[in-house]
Amino acid sequence: MREVNESLAREFGLTAEEYGRVLSIMGRTPSLTELGVFSVMWSEHCSYKSSRKWLRTLPTTAPWVIHGPGENAGVVDIGQGLAAIFKMESHNHPSFIEPYQGAATGVGGILRDVFTMGARPVANLNALRFGHPLSPRTREIVDGVVRGIGGYGNCVGVPTVGGEVNFHPAYDGNPLVNAMTVGVARQDRIFLSAAAGIGNPVVYVGSKTGRDGIHGATMSSAEFDEHALSKRPTVQVGDPFVEKLLIEACLELMATDAIVAIQDMGAAGLTSSSVEMAGKGGVGIDLDLDAVPQREPGMTAYEMMLSESQERMLMVLKPERTDVARAIFEKWELDFAIIGTLTDTGHIVVRHKGQVEADIPLDPLADQAPVYDRPRAELTAPQPLGEIYDPIGLEESLLRLVGTPDLASRAWIWNQYDSTVGGQTVKRPGGADAAIVRVEDTQLGLALTTDCTPRYCYASPARGGAQAVAEAWRNITATGAQPLAVTDNLNFGNPEKPEIMAQFVAAIEGMGEACRALDFPVVSGNVSLYNETKQPDGNAIAILPTPAIGGLGVLEDVSRSVGLAMPQSGTLLLIGETKGHLGQSIWLREVLGRETGEAPEVDLAAEKRNGDFVRSQILAGNVAACHDVADGGILIAVAEMVMAGSSGCRLDVPESGMRPEAYWFGEDQARYLLAVEGDGAACAEAAGKAGVPVRVLASIGGDSLVLPSGATLSVARLRTENEAFFPKLMARQ
Repeated sequence: MREVNESLAREFGLTAEEYGRVLSIMGRTPSLTELGVFSVMWSEHCSYKSSRKWLRTLPTTAPWVIHGPGENAGVVDIGQGLAAIFKMESHNHPSFIEPYQGAATGVGGILRDVFTMGARPVANLNALRFGHPLSPRTREIVDGVVRGIGGYGNCVGVPTVGGEVNFHPAYDGNPLVNAMTVGVARQDRIFLSAAAGIGNPVVYVGSKTGRDGIHGATMSSAEFDEHALSKRPTVQVGDPFVEKLLIEACLELMATDAIVAIQDMGAAGLTSSSVEMAGKGGVGIDLDLDAVPQREPGMTAYEMMLSESQERMLMVLKPERTDVARAIFEKWELDFAIIGTLTDTGHIVVRHKGQVEADIPLDPLADQAPVYDRPRAELTAPQPLGEIYDPIGLEESLLRLVGTPDLASRAWIWNQYDSTVGGQTVKRPGGADAAIVRVEDTQLGLALTTDCTPRYCYASPARGGAQAVAEAWRNITATGAQPLAVTDNLNFGNPEKPEIMAQFVAAIEGMGEACRALDFPVVSGNVSLYNETKQPDGNAIAILPTPAIGGLGVLEDVSRSVGLAMPQSGTLLLIGETKGHLGQSIWLREVLGRETGEAPEVDLAAEKRNGDFVRSQILAGNVAACHDVADGGILIAVAEMVMAGSSGCRLDVPESGMRPEAYWFGEDQARYLLAVEGDGAACAEAAGKAGVPVRVLASIGGDSLVLPSGATLSVARLRTENEAFFPKLMARQ
């Protein structure tokens, strides 16, 4: 056994100052197991030591919020005595090292966060960022991640209904895999994690403990280097079939009165679950590791406490109900073991083979955990936009953009996901701006989306943070749903670098401003830092700042929801003001080869006014299809509606006074396209009365998209260009 000292503590991710704090708390040199407990609980992944100060500034309450941050997942009131429970989490580092298992276990972990609280999972989503399509490992990572998400979600029987995918060289050495799960529970049957009841049994259920994933939390709290692939032993291995059994067994037990508290064994496994449960409840916990079900011989206390083996839960039960619980888990062929009791000591005590391997006071472990206000640099202004000219024209630009990696059809991906298992999916991937899932046995519908534009966040972090929230709100609104709340996944580089910390804080400020303006509070989330990869020359490449937003909204009558497919006839209206903003636009990058200029302005008052009007028109039955205007601007949004439906349209020539490429490809915010019956006069009149900018954009009909120049592009040709990217990428050897 290695000697515990400052050198070993550094290997475990603790600084010299943090190790000194451990010595002060313990009053002695800690054991190896104790050092392991401190290292994972004080890791960035578990303690949020660089981000906690700033996360506290986000709005987290509203009349419909039942539980905000601090529980396994956020909980909001959706009416009829029901609650939606949801969260998003990252599995970035594991998915680079072992793409299939990294992504699969990311899905498994977020499912457990949701059903731990008593909810049956009803939908999965994901937000994925990959490196340049021509980078050596991109194809392998895309293939493994998509198969991992599909393999786990499909087998466990929860539909994968939505998400987003971006490509950029900044993710070459550090892809992002953010997984989101949404569940539904009765409001009077929500289960929390705070342990209670001195003498109550602590029960381990699920799979056996192995050596996979040891120090996964600390691995996720450090930069990668050129030896990253050697970290495979820190990646967990999942079994979706066991997860399905665990869901059913937990939900069956939750129908009884046996459970006092329950917690998923996620990052840091048995350590984090036991420490958090006892700490929240203000009690002590005594664990006997001899009772832990083990799948490998000779496991040490250190290994068992830090293992991140999957499909495991920790519970505190009423003593008189343990036999009922045991019978349920044995029926589902899952391990069930009483491994400890709650005490009044305020300590976590770990015993193994008759020896005390750890004895740590819980209050100081939490209260004296590091919280840093890290230095921040002045944000660097983006490069000037530069001269704008159009070398290829609208037609060629449109064809190029619909086939570019960020705008190409994701059908290759979503066709690997079962999006309809359970029979409640109303709007499948590609059918609407947000996925729509019916709440079983009701007319309620949940609208679900994930959104972020990292290039905006890099150029202008505050605007980018606000835009990510606003786009999630807009996508939910575009279906007719009322946005309720968000979960976030804040993916950034090394917070010890002042320029990265400045990005993080500015993005948080933008998010908070948007959440407050749109009544869209943050109820759960995850922070993933150190998303950088060191190069052989010692320099590290950071990802683009990526504060991914998972949004949830509700429809009282799901039958009133709309999608984006162009109808057979009618008029296409443009809602919102167009100024022709080309900074950081897809057109600028793909046509002129630049990533320059400011991100577009986010006018939150206009977002609220325009969105509320659009939603009112949808719910009144006046809208046949709706699509928000986002990446690629108006012309891309029109093309996406055309490709999703069976009709084309003829675009009017705008009298805008601006260059055509700016009008048609500019990425101004707070805009929607509405397909309405007839000439649209009634809707336009209502918009005018509401102070909402509106103009007739096109007449709907035919089988082609007719551009202002008169050029005609068939729907079939647009689809051919749009659908080519992923098959070509995955066929490349």
